[in-house]
Parts: sequence; structure tokens; C-alpha cells
Amino acid sequence: MQLPILNIKDVCERQLCTGCGVCAAVEPDRFRMGDDLELGRRPFLKDDAAEETGEALGCCPGRGLEHTFDRSDPELNKDLMPGWGPVYEVWEGHATDEAIRFAGSSGGAATALALFAIEQGNADHAVHIGARTDTPWLNETVRSRTREELISRSGSRYAPASPCDMLHEIEQGSERCVFIGKPCDVAAVDSARRIRPELDAAIDCTIAFFCAGVPSTRGTLELLRKIGVTDPSTVEHLRYRGNGWPGMWTVVYRDGTEQQHQMTYAESWGFLQRFRQWRCYICPDHTGEFADIAVGDPWYREIEPGEAGSSLLVARTPRGREIIKAAAEAGYITLLRSEPELLPKSQPNLLSTRGGLWMRLKVLKMFGAGVPKFVGFPLLRFWWSGVSGLNKIRSFTGTVKRVFRKKLRGRIEIREWTPPSGE
Repeated sequence: MQLPILNIKDVCERQLCTGCGVCAAVEPDRFRMGDDLELGRRPFLKDDAAEETGEALGCCPGRGLEHTFDRSDPELNKDLMPGWGPVYEVWEGHATDEAIRFAGSSGGAATALALFAIEQGNADHAVHIGARTDTPWLNETVRSRTREELISRSGSRYAPASPCDMLHEIEQGSERCVFIGKPCDVAAVDSARRIRPELDAAIDCTIAFFCAGVPSTRGTLELLRKIGVTDPSTVEHLRYRGNGWPGMWTVVYRDGTEQQHQMTYAESWGFLQRFRQWRCYICPDHTGEFADIAVGDPWYREIEPGEAGSSLLVARTPRGREIIKAAAEAGYITLLRSEPELLPKSQPNLLSTRGGLWMRLKVLKMFGAGVPKFVGFPLLRFWWSGVSGLNKIRSFTGTVKRVFRKKLRGRIEIREWTPPSGE
């Protein structure tokens, strides 16, 4: 029997939580964010927690996603809309600043756009994720106000993060910010802005980066063990990507010798992806459809060895298009070419992934597992047109296996975890 998702506890225990932190932001008297070693960032009840108001559930991207953009806008790309959401324009480009371009995961576009918004736009700072100073293999939400801070915190972080947990502070403050996060994080911000006028006024724009899922902290620790690091306290610095394109997974040790270990992006992500949280397997939005601007890798072509980083930039709102063009005119971004087809060419498998999702959701419902509600995502048409006969069978049988292997029919216990002393 299909059970409804009635509260945040249901979202977490039915394995639908994305870990974004929006619940702790819109109901700060009830929820706080913590870490579950196996799952990622999760909300926990505060001492003397207030009663749940329902606002958190209403903003929760784990419970569901709903597109509300005006599909009749003549400037929207109607060909891309069914499979890729709102698209006004697509470019390949990169940060003009070579230091930003080198440090970024793929051309430094998000960093350059945030810097433009701070230095010449309407933002006072950027809210995003950086490595924890005391535990560099964990993440924390930070505010960056300068070029130096942005560069030091650039590059992908393939580990749990909850950037929305700072939204309450943003709402209560007097400054404006650029928000940078995963597609689910930005979708949560979009929902929260609709019910919080003060928060809406405090956010200048949102930037999402393309995402294939979030590995748990267990994944990072297992990858460290794979290279022989049994004591994570010896890690001085951990970088997942960047400092070149696509960059190396790099660990620097605290032993005073500046010793480091590197692994290719393909090797590190190939290992980490098996630790992704379940909700990422049933996500329809990997390219930031709820953001003003989405950025990713232009994988439509081969990357030459030693090639400088390049970014795919997608304007998803008129505001996003305005910012990209203004940043280019001001010299923060170099735009190389504009072509809508760069988006599907760079992510050739996502339409079949979206089609396969239709069957996954049907199987989950059939077995009584938790199912998010997606409105405005035409999944069925891509099931018929984008998924081969063999993959249709695999989609069905694979989901059935996961229902039992991941215990999706019941509830799981959420366990808060703190790095042991010495780590």
C-alpha cells in the first residue's frame, strides 16, 4: 500500500531526503542539520522542538518538485523545454580570470559570475559550500565576499552538504546574496522564496551546477582507505576536482612533508558514485532547472590533455540571461559560442535517464515505497522514445532489486554521527 508523505520524518525515514537543509531554515525552532555517516546531511529535532508547521514539508525537494514557469513565454526554447526545463540561451565559455578558470571544476563560470554579482552587481556575498577548516573532508556552508575567498572554495565537493541551512540567516539579515548549490538545493530555495518575501528580496540570483548525485561521507572515508589513509586526521586538504580540467582528486597530508596522493576524476567518481543517497537515483533534475543560471561541463567534445577549463552556461530565467550577458560585457566571462544544442549534446544520456525514471517511480509505488511527486516533468514520453526495449526491462528489474536491497518498503533509522576525536 502506498503511504503518504505527511511530514519531514516521513521524508527522511522513507529515504527521500536530499539533505539540502531547507527544513532547518524555514522551521529553525524545530530542526537542525546533522550528519548521518551512511546517508549524508539530515535534519534532527532540536531540544524542546516546536511543533511542525508544514512549511518545511512544503519547501522540501525530497517530497517533490513542481515547475511553475510560464511555458507560453515566446523566448523560451520550446524544443528543449520537455526534456531540459526552461532554457533561454546556452553558451560555452569560461572565466576570463585565468586563476579562477584554473581553480574551477570546469572553466570557473560559477565563481566568475558570483564575483561579478558581488563586485559590479547587486550582491554583497555568495552563499555556497566550502571544506570545513577543522575537517577538510567534510563540508560547511560559507559566505564568500572576495575573489580570494571564492577561489579558495572553488571546485566540486562530492560529499554531503546542506547550503540551505543558512537561508534563515539570509532572511534575517540586511544583505543580498548569490546562492550556489546543487539542483535540489536551488529548487528548495525557489520554493522557500515563494512563501518568504524577505528571503526572496535577499537573494540576487541562484546558480546551480549539474549534478549526478551526492555520495555519503562513508564514500569519502572508503576512498581514503583505498589509498591507505586509515586516519583521516592526517588529511590537510582534500580536493575532488579543479586545478585543471577536469582536475584530479587530490589529498594533501598533515605530516609536514607536503606529501600528496592523486587520482583521476574518472577513477574517484567511479568509486564514489556507489555511495550516492537513494533520492539521487530518482531525481528528474540533474541540470539545475529551477535556477537562474546552471553551469556544467561541455562534454559534447573530447577534452585535449592539458586543455584549459571550459563551462557550459544555461540561462534558465531572463534574470540569469541578463547576468551572463552583463558579466561577459564587463569582462568576467568569456563566451565562446552560443548554441542550444550544446546542452543535450553535453548530456546525451539524461533523456533516457528521465525516461527510465517513469518506470522506477511506478515500481516504487507498486511496492509501497516512498515516491516523490514531480509536476511539470514529462517522463512518460521519454520512456517510450528514449529508452530501448532492453533498458526498459533493466529499469523494471533493477528497481525491483533496489526496493529490497535498500529496504525501500519500510522506514530506516536516521543516526546522527560526529567525527571521532582525533579525526
